[in-house]
Amino acid sequence: MEERGWADVDFVYVCGDAYVDHPAFGAAIITRVLENAGYRVAFLSQPDWHSVKDFTRFGRPLLGFFVSSGNIDSMVAHYTAAKRRRSEDLYSPGGKSGRRPDRAVEVYCRLIRQAYGDIPIIIGGLEASLRRFAHYDYWDDAVRPSILISSGADLLSFGMGEKQTVAIADRLKKGEKPSDMRDLKGVCYVCEPAETPYGGVECPSFENVSTNKKEYAVAARLQQDEQDFFRGRLLKQKHGKKMVVQNVPMDPLTTAELDRVYELPYMRAYHPSYEKQGGVPAIKEVQFSITHNRGCFGACNFCSIAFHQGRFVTVRSKASILKEAKLLTQQPDFKGYIHDIGGPTANFRFPSCEKQTAQGLCKGRKCLAPEPCKNLVADHTEYLDILRSLRQVPGVKKVFIRSGIRFDYMLLDRSDEFFRELVRYHISGQLKVAPEHCSAAVLDKMGKPHIEAYLRFSKKYFDLTKQMGREQYIVPYLMSSHPGSTLSDAVELALFIKKQKLHPEQVQDFYPTPGTISTAMFYTGLDPYTMQPVYVAKTAKEKAMQRALMQYYLPENRDTVAEALRIARRTDLIGPSPNCLINLPRQNQPRTKYQQPKGKKYAHHPKR
Repeated sequence: MEERGWADVDFVYVCGDAYVDHPAFGAAIITRVLENAGYRVAFLSQPDWHSVKDFTRFGRPLLGFFVSSGNIDSMVAHYTAAKRRRSEDLYSPGGKSGRRPDRAVEVYCRLIRQAYGDIPIIIGGLEASLRRFAHYDYWDDAVRPSILISSGADLLSFGMGEKQTVAIADRLKKGEKPSDMRDLKGVCYVCEPAETPYGGVECPSFENVSTNKKEYAVAARLQQDEQDFFRGRLLKQKHGKKMVVQNVPMDPLTTAELDRVYELPYMRAYHPSYEKQGGVPAIKEVQFSITHNRGCFGACNFCSIAFHQGRFVTVRSKASILKEAKLLTQQPDFKGYIHDIGGPTANFRFPSCEKQTAQGLCKGRKCLAPEPCKNLVADHTEYLDILRSLRQVPGVKKVFIRSGIRFDYMLLDRSDEFFRELVRYHISGQLKVAPEHCSAAVLDKMGKPHIEAYLRFSKKYFDLTKQMGREQYIVPYLMSSHPGSTLSDAVELALFIKKQKLHPEQVQDFYPTPGTISTAMFYTGLDPYTMQPVYVAKTAKEKAMQRALMQYYLPENRDTVAEALRIARRTDLIGPSPNCLINLPRQNQPRTKYQQPKGKKYAHHPKR
């Protein structure tokens, strides 16, 4: 501030992450967008939350505070799926944990209120966006109210936020109060029931969803179904004597608008003050990557992207992407390798069908699962053209694709040009894809295609790698304990892993994060779209068994796998046969109905 000659600032942006000025970090985008709109912004990263002192560092901002927990939910940043405290935080200097509080948005807002009273506070980012309604909180194992209620903020900006953020700033500058901005798209607010707008849809109340799981499932479906910017309706949910209102979603950025956002003058690095602490590890994966799209019509049930970014795909122009690639080649640490040209799903370049631009996305249906929609258009021509041009940029040696190739979509493309060039040019030894499971019943609950699509893809992939004389592999992401997965399904997955000769180094337990359909299933035991019961593995013991089955070959998992197989009545998979999952010492072999304890006489004929 002193170097710029600023006596004060318009906004203070409070963030639970260290400051990384790179377009892969939402806080960097929002603050650069505000700066580009003419506002003076101070960035308060990872403030000490034990007093208000840090929150007064820049003085009282003239217009207000923006508050975010950072790139991910602060509870996810702190705890594993087993609710164990994480030992590191990739978004903190040196990767050290403990630099932000649990439920960071709520804590920061309370401290701002202590320091400055009724100053405008606008919350956003993933933590706020996914907690905008009453939501099941895995860590409390209870339903918590909207984060607007618990934080005391004035407005919540949901989704990606650029448009509504600038609109809020402009109206604050004109002297309006947050309560005057209830007409803005893409925001949530709290009001008296008598002030609630007419129309829209009312979700079951906080009190109802807290005590009635069927009502929670109904609310979860309504909230998902109305996230389409084209046809989405206003939503409201009563919380005691207050009403939480979500306006219709903001229109996604156009290609020209996306280009402008990604061409802002980012430093593309963490703040130099972190250098002595070892830097910020999270930048390593994205420093030399390029985002070319937003949104995902895949909309897997366990993923928060559909609820946050939306299902409608928007893209940057080829010219903008090439401009960024040339900028990367000028970075001092660039070695010639672009690590990724991607986004939520790397190979989506346009909406899944033509009618989306006129009617929005279909309510209650998926474009790709369990079977591809007959209206879906699969075409990689434009993406392939961009990749070919990137390979020709002077200074670029290789262009890799690492973020979420949708393999079932690839199979629908009538041309295999992209498939061939992917294998030939864009894989760094291994390709990561996400079949997630092999059981059709579980995949249906995940909103994923059946395993036959993955098998067709992997066969074609390995056929092409062989033809091209390359040694390249597939790393399939697999998930245990997702709602719908019984112990029998977990055994089926273990057999699939064995048959495919896979040895997953890491396995992912289902993590019930706020705002997803899968989390609603986990909490309620119901599928919100059918209201039919869903089996849920909730005990630590069963989760451990499902997880161990995915790594059945590890000696330390042998006893847990044996117990799981006994419970699942699959002791036929214990033994020396090549078809078995594990072998036990003779004294631990499970008894069949023809075996008797040592020293007992057979009750049947000796030959038996």
